[in-house]
Parts: sequence; C-alpha cells; structure tokens
Amino acid sequence: MTENTSATQSPKAPAAKFGGKGLNIAIVVAGLLTVMGLALWFVQLNGGMVQTGMRNLDSWGLYITMFMFLVGLSAGGLIISSAPRVLGVEGFGGISKVAVWTSICCTVLAIGFVVVDLGQPLRLWELFAYSNLGSPLMWDIVVLGTYLILSIMYLWATLRFEGGKGSAASLRVISAIALVCAILVHSVTAWIFGLQQGREMWNTALLAPWFVSSALVCGVALVLVVVIALRRAGYLELDQSFVVKMAKLLGVFVCVDLYFFGCDLLTEGFPGGHGAEMVAMLTTGQLAPFFWVEVIGCILCAVVCFTPKLRTNPLIVVASLLAIAGIFCKRVQLLVGGFQIPNLDYAGPVSQYTVTGWESGMAGAYQGMVYWPTLLEFGVALGVLGLGALLLLVGLKHLPLKPTEESH
Repeated sequence: MTENTSATQSPKAPAAKFGGKGLNIAIVVAGLLTVMGLALWFVQLNGGMVQTGMRNLDSWGLYITMFMFLVGLSAGGLIISSAPRVLGVEGFGGISKVAVWTSICCTVLAIGFVVVDLGQPLRLWELFAYSNLGSPLMWDIVVLGTYLILSIMYLWATLRFEGGKGSAASLRVISAIALVCAILVHSVTAWIFGLQQGREMWNTALLAPWFVSSALVCGVALVLVVVIALRRAGYLELDQSFVVKMAKLLGVFVCVDLYFFGCDLLTEGFPGGHGAEMVAMLTTGQLAPFFWVEVIGCILCAVVCFTPKLRTNPLIVVASLLAIAGIFCKRVQLLVGGFQIPNLDYAGPVSQYTVTGWESGMAGAYQGMVYWPTLLEFGVALGVLGLGALLLLVGLKHLPLKPTEESH
C-alpha cells in the first residue's frame, strides 16, 4: 500500500448516528465515578492525608503526578488547535473545537487534582491572601487560571466566528495569546520542579522545554484517540489524510521528546557526572519499569507514525496510547525519582509519619520505592478522571463542536 493510498482511504466517517443510549449510559457511568470520587475525597478529608502513601519526606504523589500529566494533555491540545490559525496554515480538518474542549476538560481535571492534594482545601484562599509572587507555585496558579479562561474564550470566539458574529482577525489574536499561554503553563509547571536546587533529578534547565515537548506528544496523541473514536461513532466526517498528518506530527514530537531525554541522561550519567546514581535508578533500579515502558513505547509509537503501511487507524490509536502511557511514566519517574534519592543525612526522627518504610530506618526506607499510592488515592483519582469524562461527553452531546464549513 502506498503512502498516498494510506492517506486517502476511508475519507468519511462510517454512516452511524452519534449519541443515543450508549452515550447516555457513558454519561451516567462517568457521573457515578465522579460521585464515588467525591465520597472517597470526603473520607480523605475526615481521616487526614496520613491515609495516603505520602509522607513528610515524599510529600507529593499520585495527585501531583496526575496534575503534571493533565497540564500536558491540555496544553498539547490547545497548541495543535491554535498554532495553524496563528501561522495561517491549513489545520486538521476542522477538529479545532474538539481539541479545545478536550483541553478545557483536562485543565479542569488538573486543577481538581491540586484541590484533592490539599489537606485543607477550605484554606485555599490563603494562597491568594498570603501569596509569594517569587514562588513558582504562585506563578503556576496564576498561569493555569489564565490559561483556563483563555481556553474558554478561544472556544467561545471560535463558535462566534462560525456563527458569523466575529472576525477572523480577532480570532487569530486570541489564538496567538492562547498559544503563548499554552507554552507558558507547561514551562511554569516545569519550573516548580526545575528550580528546586536540592533535588538532583529536578534541577535542570532542560526541564521546561522538555515539559513542552511532552505536552505536544500526549496532547496530539489524546486528540488523535478522541478524533478517531468520534469519527468511528459518526460524530465527525474527517478525511483520513488529516489523521495521517497528525500521526506524522506525533512521530516528530515523540522523537524530539526522546532526544531531550537522551541529552539529560547523557549529561547526568557521563563518567564523573553528579547524576550517575539517578541514571542507575532509572535504568536498572526501582524506577526501571517506568523508564523502559516510556522508552520502548515511544519508539514503537514513532515506528507506527513514520511507516505508511502501519498507519491504519487501529494502530494509530495503539501508538497514541503508548505515547500517552510513556509520558505518564515520565511524570512518575520525575516526581518519585526526585524523592527516591535522599538529600538529607539526618532528617530528624524517623516515624510512620515522616518516611515510607520507617520500620527499617532511613537507609532501609530508600531501598525500595519511597512512595506508592494507597487504594484511597487510586479511588479519588478515578473519581476525578470520571469528572473529566463526564465533562467531555456532555460537551460533545450538547455543545456545537461538530466541524462546519468555517471550521476548515
């Protein structure tokens, strides 16, 4: 099969009716997951954060890992939506509105994971009342809030333009601002970690561009999965050539991300380098499963994206899911790895409240994984993801997100 044939087969979605009973059942299931997550979150609030796997010396866990991951998903979706309009080039067949709505849902989830990570969410107002503008955490709060507002404005402006109530020039301006903010939101998230000088794995200037490249990988991959699913369900009529274009773009972003990863590993692990222990931890130590899933999964994704005979929709979905899983594993490596190597020789009393595996002392505690989520954390996280699925499905059902002539 030639590349041209691969790019043009199945120009339209199959004749199917989107929605109906199946969509309503999915919305109900997502709603039930959300309610379950809320119930478990109240359990966490009543019993305290000691019910989680987090401790004083490894104080971030699954919730902040998901926060980093979802910020990337959201930024990537908005970037591939706004960049073609800003640059005045052909987009991806009118899928911009779906990509932006997906981005908005992921941003809401990212904020949700920050909220459930707070031991006392009712004291959230203190972040603003006693804010430290010199802290990257405060920068992230400001940028993330601005980003969510801009994403909603961008979707609103797109819908107005398609309804004949806005100008192409104003939409292009909003697109440009949204694009800059999408890059900033992931850069600032990276600086929360990269400016921590006491953590060997985090303190690198490469972290911000690396976060942006990861955002592009998982953002494009998520949009591909959603678009192919909606195309199959009859929601979108999209030429296969646009799917192939996005797949090629995904392959490029995956290669760039692997390049950044390789540069970081070489710098850290070069003979005489400070990070040899960190590289050993990733490649053969406690975090090796996450490392190899990322590397092998991303390589397989690139092979599918760059091989014309393999660019069928089922394999593109598999490749996209491998890329998403790889970026999630990268987030696990980054967050857990930052705590895995102790940076204090004498950290005070060792107890069940300060360090995981405290019974074997400080040295023994770091022999295994310093953090693993509890069932409560998995349940709360599943509930937050249920909220995202609920928002996505309700939006697809009720918002005018289908492409129109103006979308192209």
